[in-house]
Amino acid sequence: MKMILVRRFRVLILMAFLAACALHLVLDLLPKLERSAARPSGEPGCSCAQPAAEAAAPGWAQARGHPGGELAAAASAAGEAGWPNKHTLRILQDFSSDPSSNLTSHSLEKLPPAAEAAEGAPPGQDPGVRRLPNPAHRPLPRDPGPRGPVLPPGLSGDGSLLTRLFQHPLYQVPIPPLTEGDVLFNVNSDIRFNPKAAAAENPDWPHEGPEGEFLPTGEAAVDSYPNWLKFHIGINRYELYSRHNPAVGALLQDLGTQKITSVAMKSGGTQLKLIMTFQNYGQALFKPMKQTREQETPPDFFYFSDYERHNAEIAAFHLDRILDFRRVPPVAGRLVNMTKEIRDVTRDKKLWRTFFISPANNICFYGECSYYCSTEHALCGKPDQIEGSLAAFLPDLSLAKRKTWRNPWRRSYHKRKKAEWEVDPDYCEEVKQTPPYDSSQRILDVMDMSIFDFLMGNMDRHHYETFEKFGNETFIIHLDNGRGFGKHSHDELSILVPLQQCCRIRRSTYLRLQLLAQEEHRLSLLMAESLRADRVAPVLFQPHLEALDRRLRIVLQAVRDCVEKDGLHSVVEDDLGPEHRAAAGR
Repeated sequence: MKMILVRRFRVLILMAFLAACALHLVLDLLPKLERSAARPSGEPGCSCAQPAAEAAAPGWAQARGHPGGELAAAASAAGEAGWPNKHTLRILQDFSSDPSSNLTSHSLEKLPPAAEAAEGAPPGQDPGVRRLPNPAHRPLPRDPGPRGPVLPPGLSGDGSLLTRLFQHPLYQVPIPPLTEGDVLFNVNSDIRFNPKAAAAENPDWPHEGPEGEFLPTGEAAVDSYPNWLKFHIGINRYELYSRHNPAVGALLQDLGTQKITSVAMKSGGTQLKLIMTFQNYGQALFKPMKQTREQETPPDFFYFSDYERHNAEIAAFHLDRILDFRRVPPVAGRLVNMTKEIRDVTRDKKLWRTFFISPANNICFYGECSYYCSTEHALCGKPDQIEGSLAAFLPDLSLAKRKTWRNPWRRSYHKRKKAEWEVDPDYCEEVKQTPPYDSSQRILDVMDMSIFDFLMGNMDRHHYETFEKFGNETFIIHLDNGRGFGKHSHDELSILVPLQQCCRIRRSTYLRLQLLAQEEHRLSLLMAESLRADRVAPVLFQPHLEALDRRLRIVLQAVRDCVEKDGLHSVVEDDLGPEHRAAAGR
């Protein structure tokens, strides 16, 4: 009897093993069966578009003419036939705004499951990165220098409110002279961008002229670089881009028009985002439209469960530039064809198999993420057009490391608990005694950031990043602004608590805010003009523009209250020289 039981047990184990093997085989064959069933006889299906996408990838991975040598060897693996492995995708999809992308970071999304449930799992931040060549081998060229105020594409200089604003003395204050340690990349203006290798691999790459000549127009070496690279080499200790960098406007144009050659999902994050690669080897982070312009965040929603809005990312870039912070990477809106520009060019099989046709005959997909990635929250086109924002990548972490910092005024991300700053009115005094906030530069950057967030209504600022090369004496990068502009009818005063508790502000920031409150430079009118140039205009619902003026008055009143309490010299940090104060008339 005992032997019979033992034999039966062995047979049961063998059957379970065989069933597991059969299940693995079925799962492995399922994507191929889905693709063959998804196309009618004689029509090109999704799998037929793979050769074109794969042909573009080797050129991307082997751009030997790129001004620093070849791209990382890992990229070549993604260009091979078939799906890229997870390790390769992880390398190619590194993002500055994801705290887990930096070894010094402590991402909220890496908390253990129990802690994540208690914290409410706030989202990671998301304007992205682009892999550049090793600057140790071939240094990069400098910003070409002043060329007049830069406006978004499509705006005329004559009679423009933005032109008059950028000609004001407060927008002409120069940054300190740059030394070698103040630029993110070293400079060699003799190195040219060489698309020959890319043209050999990708016939769509624009290339003319005889063998060995890549600049038939005779343009200078710096001008031969793609705009995303010009943006990267213009980054320095004091600004993400200069006021006079013409590459910024050209990059906004590229984000809206460049041919998309590859798409993959961004790993991690609470909501779906896509990594899009362009024909000129640039990359951007795509956030799809989830809500209409008129929809407000429901009053019962917690800040950490709100949708991320694509139009908030676009508006945040324009607001940041009008405030003269220049700490948000360029962002532009775009209408994307979900069939030709996402489904047919993706090599991400997890993304591909979430596409379906809705009962209304619209193309839909939902991808994979922590929240809002299901058929109930699918993204559907009309019938296959979807609107979204594209944020230019920052340089890859292997070339320009960034450090992620926990925001001292971070919220609790809990339904019942409050953060320390919400219950301790003297919290700022403790912060100011802690490095790096014991120096005036960083605490003033946090004040700028709180004003920026208050104007947008963004409560989701749990971390921020800086470039590691510049140490603590550099600016804060304003990443992940998708939860701004959610409520135009409500002003969230708790976002201003850092300013109210610390009572510190730069003179340049204070004077610009006062300028933008004047009728001839009204913030809402400047934003409206700047946003009109975007391809998905109108970007903001009119009540959101009106809310900007109302919130600006609240910020100025908070500064006046601080001045009455502590005195002007204690509150306003003088960062302007006497000549600039005189030119500004203050």
